[in-house]
Formats: sequence, C-alpha cells, structure tokens
Amino acid sequence: MRGVRGENKQPGEFRISQNWIGGSSLVDAMFIPPHPEGVPALMSDLEKFWHDESITVPHLIRLAISHYQFETIHPFLDGNGRIGLLLVPLYLVSNGLLAKPSLYLSDFFERNRASYYDALMRVRVSNDMIHWVRFFLQGVAETATKGRNVFKEILALRTDAEHKLLSLGKRAPNAKQALNLLYRRPMLSATDLENSLGVSHPTANALLRDFIRSGLLREVTGAARHRLYVFETYLGLFTR
Repeated sequence: MRGVRGENKQPGEFRISQNWIGGSSLVDAMFIPPHPEGVPALMSDLEKFWHDESITVPHLIRLAISHYQFETIHPFLDGNGRIGLLLVPLYLVSNGLLAKPSLYLSDFFERNRASYYDALMRVRVSNDMIHWVRFFLQGVAETATKGRNVFKEILALRTDAEHKLLSLGKRAPNAKQALNLLYRRPMLSATDLENSLGVSHPTANALLRDFIRSGLLREVTGAARHRLYVFETYLGLFTR
C-alpha cells in the first residue's frame, strides 16, 4: 500500500471504524460491511475455512466462497479489492495448483465490473451463492485460457527474436543477455542496458541499434539524450 491510494488508512491493520461500499455515506451506501468489532472473529473463521481439510469441496469452489467472504467482511479501510484479488493466486500457489502466481482475475472483474458487483450482491441479498460461484469460475476459465494463449505467443516471439539475433555474430551472446533482460524490463535506456549487462556505453548503444534494425525495439522519446526503448511486440501481448 506504500505510495498508492490508501497508504494513510492503517494499511495492514484490521479496521476499527465502519466502512461502506458505494454512495457517499452510510445513509446511501450500496453495502455496509460488518461492524468493526466483529472483523477479527470473521477473519479467524475465514482462515479456518481455508485450512479445514474436513470440508471436501474443490479448491476453486472454496476459493470462490473465500473471495466472496473476504470482500463481504471488507476487513481493511482501503485496498480490500486489491488484497482480495491477490489472495486468489496466493491460495492456488500455496495449495500446489500453480507453480507461480500467474492467474490474476483483475482484468476479468474490471471488464465485467457490473456483473461482478451484481453477483456479490445476489449472495448478500438472496443467498444465491451458486450464481456467484459460476461467475467466479467463468473468470478463472477465461483468465486461464488467455494466460495460456499469451504464454504460447511469448514462446513464439522468443523463438523468432533469438533467430533474428543469430545473425549478429560476435555480438550474439550479449544480444541474448539483452533479450533476457527485456522480458523483465521491456522499457529501458542505454544506461540500463550498460549497467545490467556490464558492457561499455558504445557496446550498449550498438546492441540497441541492432535491436531496432531487427524490429525488436522502438525508441519512444524522440530526444537526443536520455532515450527510452520499448519492446513493443512483447508488451502488446499483454494489452490486447
């Protein structure tokens, strides 16, 4: 929460005052979470639910119920949406269903924001948990499919990029290191490349020119100094 919205609202601490969702006050709020005095007990109950092996439901069902419960408790003054989303991949990793936290539902919930809030409210108002679980599982399925397709495209891009760099001769080893760096930092400067690879400034600039000629990088500032270069093809895989 440091440096973002909510950094001054007791980050990391359960709330000790009443919050609400929607509206400008408690009077016109769309939803009012439980009283702050009940939050510790409710969160304790949720934690027990996560680890109670006597409850024989599939992990994704348990996770759907957990997300609903967390967002309904709304235990923090701010950041509940962000934390609730982070809990999804963390739960899957901790239970061995994912090797890395590669399933993040933020995009699906944002694109279907109205349906997301409607599904949560249907549980609160009508006890319709089935509708919420189906919506949540739809999000998991769509996000997993999109992630799989993006991963395949990354592998194809990597193969194509490495093939282009083979023609660089003696500079190919440094170019391979630079390519690996670009997957972690798809926007960088010559100085970034110089420091990360431990090469001279002329060598860094030569590598950048090679990458531009290969169509792997584009200079985006148009300035004479402090230029920035972007691995656009790679970034484009995540922004479609």
